[in-house]
Order: sequence, then structure tokens, then C-alpha cells
Amino acid sequence: MADLKVNLTAPNGRKITLPTGLFINNEFVKSSSGDKITSINPTDESEICSVEAASADDIDKAVKAARAAFNDPSWRDLPATERGTLLYKFADLIEANKETLATLETWDNGKPYSVALNEDLEEVIGIFRYYAGWADKIYGETIPTTAKKFAYTLKQPIGVCAQIIPWNYPLSMAAWKLGPALACGNVVVLKPAEQTPLSVLYLASLIPGLFPPGVVNIVNGYGREAGHALASHLDIDKIAFTGSTITGKQVMKIASVNMKNITLETGGKSPLLIFDDSDLEQAAKWAHVGIMSNQGQVCCATSRVLVQEGVYDKFVELFKQTVKETSKVGDPFAEDTQQGPQVTKAQYERVLSYVDSGKSEGASLVAGGVPYKEVGGKGYFIEPTIFTNVKDTMKIYREEIFGPFVVITSFKTEEDALRMANDTTYGLGSAVFTTDVERAHRVAGRLEAGMVWINSSNDSDIRVPFGGVKQSGIGRELGEAGLAAYTQTKAIHVNLGLRL
Repeated sequence: MADLKVNLTAPNGRKITLPTGLFINNEFVKSSSGDKITSINPTDESEICSVEAASADDIDKAVKAARAAFNDPSWRDLPATERGTLLYKFADLIEANKETLATLETWDNGKPYSVALNEDLEEVIGIFRYYAGWADKIYGETIPTTAKKFAYTLKQPIGVCAQIIPWNYPLSMAAWKLGPALACGNVVVLKPAEQTPLSVLYLASLIPGLFPPGVVNIVNGYGREAGHALASHLDIDKIAFTGSTITGKQVMKIASVNMKNITLETGGKSPLLIFDDSDLEQAAKWAHVGIMSNQGQVCCATSRVLVQEGVYDKFVELFKQTVKETSKVGDPFAEDTQQGPQVTKAQYERVLSYVDSGKSEGASLVAGGVPYKEVGGKGYFIEPTIFTNVKDTMKIYREEIFGPFVVITSFKTEEDALRMANDTTYGLGSAVFTTDVERAHRVAGRLEAGMVWINSSNDSDIRVPFGGVKQSGIGRELGEAGLAAYTQTKAIHVNLGLRL
């Protein structure tokens, strides 16, 4: 529909025709309620455009389209190799449009354009190609039993999958979920975060003519209505959610209405342990990557740095210098920017509220903690923030902040470090810095986390499983493990002559 497009000129001069509708059954359509979502540029707080916001009725239409597609032989009986070919073609289309997609990601989200283009989009393309290669390698096994029975298993798609993604990595999170779901033969109804719908909408515009109608549906909407409708819908077989722990618990509760298959990737307060035999310069650089990347808006960010007493002061000085030299805050479209604005005013205010909390509880603010306002005096910019002398009872130590905000504290022994690191309700990521190979593996094995980096931080890989323990989630994404989240095993028993 002609009125479901808007012509935009981005801050970098790129001209973009953007669809603004709900993408259902390979068409962009209006919301039945007439509700809209207005996207705000976090760099200067201006309005970019408005897009349609799905109601519960729209979610129902998308689910029905997905169910029809799942039952249609054009998708159901499509050979697995051909599913893989479609994913390869999708990756090629994304690559051909990566500058536009990266522009929208930066404009809508605030992350540096260089990061969106050279890191996020490369990951998105890589994920679709990775799972394209897996599509015809998803199979069961034969199981020896007795001479009178032949048994085997089938790996089959789950069905209609609802996917709810967050605002910190819109395109990457869409790819993490779409890639394995489609490779396994499922169909999808995906809801982008209401804060950042634009890049995923443009991604939807690449789907018609490639995937059959209804296989992929993308519905913008607010969590309280569209998200709730997805989690509670009786004809959805699986829900995959990435977001806060609080919202993840709500999704899990609502999804219990029909015992949906669930994958949850939620919050974190990941520790980074630095022992006194570490290469401190490398530890400081990796600690910076671990917390300041993506404006600190990373679920597995190593936001609690635990340093052995003998090297504590030296590390703090090295880290402060690294942050000062590396964290160039500014216009995300500028080539030398390393840190853009926080995604929304609400997130900006949330981070600053923790600065006040840290001060009031007696921690030492040694860097940042204030708004950065050199970009025209507007925008949701915050200087990289470092607190030291932090106690384990403080809010800034225990709660996920989701910003360029790190707390540093000390420990005496290895046992102290492990006790402090594991004293949290979260268990997503963790990191260990030491030159003692035995200690590295010993500590990694005892850390209560789904992922451990040894002498690095947050350098994830699409071939390696990603996920947490405790209140950081259920299930795994990426790698071969990501396929398990989108298949179900059927056991087949064949009687070879047993007579009663």
C-alpha cells in the first residue's frame, strides 16, 4: 500500500524508502486499531517517523497466516537443501542492502555506524549463511534395541514460533532467531522492540519473492499488547524471548496457558575476574570491551570487575586510562565515535539514577557519571562511568544497569573471587584473566555462568552456544545448540516380527 511507506533522508545523507506497516503474509498492512509507534532518534531526540502498532487482532491474523504457511506443502514439503538455498539468498540480499540497514540501525538505536556496518551486519549475514549450511544436516538417529525392533528418531520443526527481540541489537537478534527457526522448517511471527522497529521493517521488505507467504511475519507493537498477545496465543507452539529478566518471567508465566516450548535469554550482571599474575594491560583493554561496547547495552556485559588485592590500584589506573583514550563519545555517524547515546530517554535516566545510588551508598565515582552534551546539547549521551570501592551489598553491584557503567572491587584469594562472582541471581557471562593455565580452567569450571571467557571478554562467535543459567535464561542460541531450540524429537518404533 502506497500510504504504508515513508521517504526518509538519514543523517548520513542516505535516502531510504521505508515500509511502515505490519508485515503479514508477505504484505505490509495497517494495524486494525490505528495505533502507531513513533521512533525517536536518540542522538538529537527528534522524531524519525511513525509505524503501525499491532493489536491483539493483528497478532491473531499473523498467527493464522503462519499456521497456514506451516501446513502448506510449498513450505512443509520443501526439501531441506532448498530451505538452505533460500537462507543463502536472504543473506545475499542483506549484504546488498547492508549500508541501508546499518544506517537505520544507527539512526534508530544510536550505536556507531561503523559498528552497525562492520560488526552487526557482518554477523547478521554470517548467521544466515551459517544456518543455511545446517538446513540439510538436521536429522535423527537409529537406536539399537533388539532383533525384533527397529527404532529411529526424526528431528521435526516445532511449528509456529513467536519471537520477541530487544532493542540493543535489533538486526542481530532477529537473525539469531530467524536463522535457526527457518533452517529447521518452522514459521515465524517476530515482534521487534517498540523502541527500534525500523531496521527490522526494512529487513521484512526483502522477504517477498523469496520465502512463501506467511513463513515470516513481522509485527511491530508494544509489549503490553502485541507481546502479551503472542505469549498467550493458543495457536503458537513456541516462544523465544530476549530481554529483561522481569519481562522474561512474565512471558514464561503467560506462555504456560498452553505449555509453549520456551527459550528465554534474559539479564546479566557478569563478573570479570583479574588475578595478580594477569597481563594487566590486556585485562584493562578487554574489560573496556566487555562493558563499554554498544553503549554498555549488552546482556552479557562484564559489568562487575573483581581484581586481586595486590594489583587492584594498578589495574584501576590502567583501566581509567584505557577508557579515557578509547571511549570517544559523540555523533554515531562520525567515523571516530566509539560510543553513541543510550537508546531512549528512559534508559538514559535509568543509568543516571544508578550514579546517584552509587554515590549515596558510599562508592567512589572515579570517572564519568554525568551526561555528555557536546552533540548540539541534545541526545541521551552518558560519559563512561567507573565506580570503585564498591561493596557487594550495593545496588550498583547487584542490579543490571545496562549502560556504560562498571563497578570495580577487590578480592584476596581464588575462593573469595569465586564466592563473589557467583553471589548473584544471574548467570549469563563471565571472564577470567590469569596466565596460570590450571587456574584458568579450574575457575572457569566453577563459575556459575553459561559462558566463560578466558583472557578476553564478550568476543562471542556465532558457532558457539550462547545462553545462561539461573535467572539469565533457559536454553541456548547460536551454534548447533541453536537448532535444538527449534526442533522436537519424534521416536519411531518398528515391529520386526514380535507376535503376541
